[in-house]
Amino acid sequence: MTTLAPLPYGYDALEPTMSAETLHFHYDKHHKAYVDKANEITAAKGITDKTVEELVAYAEENGEKVLYNQAGQIWNHSFYWNSMTPSYAAPTGELAAAIEAFGGLDALKDKFVAEGIGQFGSGWVWLAADSSGVLSVVKSHDAETLALGKQGTPLLVADVWEHAYYIDKRNDRKGFLTAWFEKLANWEFAAAQFAAAKSGAGAWAYPETAAA
Repeated sequence: MTTLAPLPYGYDALEPTMSAETLHFHYDKHHKAYVDKANEITAAKGITDKTVEELVAYAEENGEKVLYNQAGQIWNHSFYWNSMTPSYAAPTGELAAAIEAFGGLDALKDKFVAEGIGQFGSGWVWLAADSSGVLSVVKSHDAETLALGKQGTPLLVADVWEHAYYIDKRNDRKGFLTAWFEKLANWEFAAAQFAAAKSGAGAWAYPETAAA
């Protein structure tokens, strides 16, 4: 069975940029619901021993859209929690050098925020890297995920489903994304993912899972 991976910080740790109320609703209600539904499906199918990444691959290969949506959202949400930190620090080292291809951190922010605004409806905006260390900003719709690495190794992700920001920002997606990038983005986590992208090993995986 898939477990609900713990938050890497307290509910109030991201205030005032992100409220404890938002985290309670988002994690306790939305994220947990995906885990519960996925476990219902995998129990019925007798595939409770699979990792979340394996569930994404299985669902994709077999056209299991409902299972794909649950597994993708489980993975995306936990990656999202890790993409944020209460102790913001700007990127350094090799990652900072790679960001210069965008024209610097502010230019990357503009690109990231614009792509997030431009995602029509629900979805995600990602910073990813290929094996040569070239960065890209990628959008995905609804539960689409970069869990399998087909669009590069994800470094960071911001959630642009309305439930991610509506309590704090109402319909101001731009304001949410700007504040997220400037104050919450976890560049230490991104740097570890960047190193994994270049080495081909050690990328983040969903913290698993106990067989039923």
